Amino acid sequence: MLRTFKYLKPYIIPILFIFIFVGTRAFLDLQLPRIMGEVFDEAVSGKESSIIKSEIIKLGIQMLGITLLSIVVTIVSGFLESRVSAKYAKKLRDEVYTKIQSFSLDELDELTVSSLITRTTNDIQQVQQTVNMLLRMVVLMPFIATGAIIMALTKEPTLSIILVVSVSTLLILIAFVFIVTMPKFGIIQKLVDKLNLVTRENLKGLKVVRAYDMESYQEEKTNKVADDNRKLNIFVNRIFTLMWPGASLIMGLTSVGLAYFAIKFGFIETSSKFTPGDLSALIQYSNRTIMSFMMLTMILIAIPRASISAKRIMQVLDKPLVIYDKKDALVIEDVKGQVEFKNVSFKYPSAEENILTNINFVAQPNKVTAFIGSTGSGKSTLINLIPRLYDTTEGSVLIDGINVKDIKLSSLYEKIGYVPQQGILFKGTIESNIGFSSQSTDESIIKSAHIAQAKDFIENTQDGYQTEIAQGGKNVSGGQRQRLSIARALAKNAKIMIFDDSFSALDYKTDQNLRKALKENLNVTTLIVAQRINTIKDADQIIVLDKGQIVGIGKHDDLLKNCPIYLEIAQSQLSSEELAYAK
Repeated sequence: MLRTFKYLKPYIIPILFIFIFVGTRAFLDLQLPRIMGEVFDEAVSGKESSIIKSEIIKLGIQMLGITLLSIVVTIVSGFLESRVSAKYAKKLRDEVYTKIQSFSLDELDELTVSSLITRTTNDIQQVQQTVNMLLRMVVLMPFIATGAIIMALTKEPTLSIILVVSVSTLLILIAFVFIVTMPKFGIIQKLVDKLNLVTRENLKGLKVVRAYDMESYQEEKTNKVADDNRKLNIFVNRIFTLMWPGASLIMGLTSVGLAYFAIKFGFIETSSKFTPGDLSALIQYSNRTIMSFMMLTMILIAIPRASISAKRIMQVLDKPLVIYDKKDALVIEDVKGQVEFKNVSFKYPSAEENILTNINFVAQPNKVTAFIGSTGSGKSTLINLIPRLYDTTEGSVLIDGINVKDIKLSSLYEKIGYVPQQGILFKGTIESNIGFSSQSTDESIIKSAHIAQAKDFIENTQDGYQTEIAQGGKNVSGGQRQRLSIARALAKNAKIMIFDDSFSALDYKTDQNLRKALKENLNVTTLIVAQRINTIKDADQIIVLDKGQIVGIGKHDDLLKNCPIYLEIAQSQLSSEELAYAK
């Protein structure tokens, strides 16, 4: 957890003020038992009632002044504590989010999305709460405990032995709680990850779950994880509940013990210095000492729990990036858009066999290059190498003859428009979604909507381009969502356009019109992954993949004659008349 404290450096001055205010509060708090003891002594002093009343009023005014000052100091320090801890958490969350944004798909797969969500929310909140507690208690409680012990010893050292016994008993109770509960915190955080994973999976696959009538199974699966989490939390909380009753019992026995031994052994009668007021003050100082140890214990319990969260946060921040900018990375300006694969092979870090093997081809500017093959042939993986969502294991991917690994990532992203298999929309308006890129303009938004065949349905909505889009685009159809995703990529005005099976959610007519509009309006390098022959048959170059290897390159007619796998795909999709016409 100490490593996360470096994010507190910008707030050193406010933290110093917090410590000053907290120290002042502790000093003021230690004055109250002494004054209360004096009030007690005045009440039993036997003086004239008018004198007693006058003295008690003076002491009462002192107590009121100290209390009011303590309230002011507490409010100011509380405000600073909350402000510092909130800014610290925001800085930490920003760092984690920025790092996650830099991850390749490999790192995202390794850490899992559900775990990253937990680390960004629950774990950072846990650390924030502990830092807030530390700022408040790390000076206050030791100061009060030390001051109370010293004040107790000055009142009567012999009776203070009872306080030593009480604190020792409390420490034994604390040690027991620590030993039993500390190993459980790491398990709880992992269960939270698992619960997030199962819940996210269930909600995302709700349609499939219902279609297969598996609600009961999924509910049982979720309940098991939730039940494990519940049992562990109940166990830990039950152990913790022993502490406060235990501390209260020790505190009560200490007060009774001090009063009993003070009377039994005649401390009040035999010592003119030890008065009933001193006994009252001694009992209050003893109680403050025990409470201080209890609060310190809560800090010591919170620290290991927060340390586990901090460790999980630092795992993200310390994760070495697989894909990053070289020191001398190039910024490319005038891009023609030629994409070349040279002897490219790729395998996932945890895999033993290549997904892609010895891939070689050139996609020319202002031409359409299409990829087709059976499921699992490596089509999507191949095009994900161009924007460096993954990096090649062997060989190189070149843009205008420059290795993409030598290009600054931000510069590379600027030159590529990318449409994933599933249309992804963000909460906002249609306009904000299409104009998502900083390179988009009002003109390009309207033009791209027209090319993507989205213009008509946009204008038919009540608010047009200002129509609200729900989170994930849940208030539009799959085809509309896909067309808006395509429009967003087109509005970017990139020189290289990648469509990863992006036309699958479109009907045949829309697909045909969209491809026609693309050809007429775009002078870019276009790469299309598709499952349907009709989507790519007019491409300038079709690349056929099978088991991660290229088994055919050419135009539609040529591949029907020369590539058995392409012919097999065509026969499964095209009518005999279409095949005969092609031949």
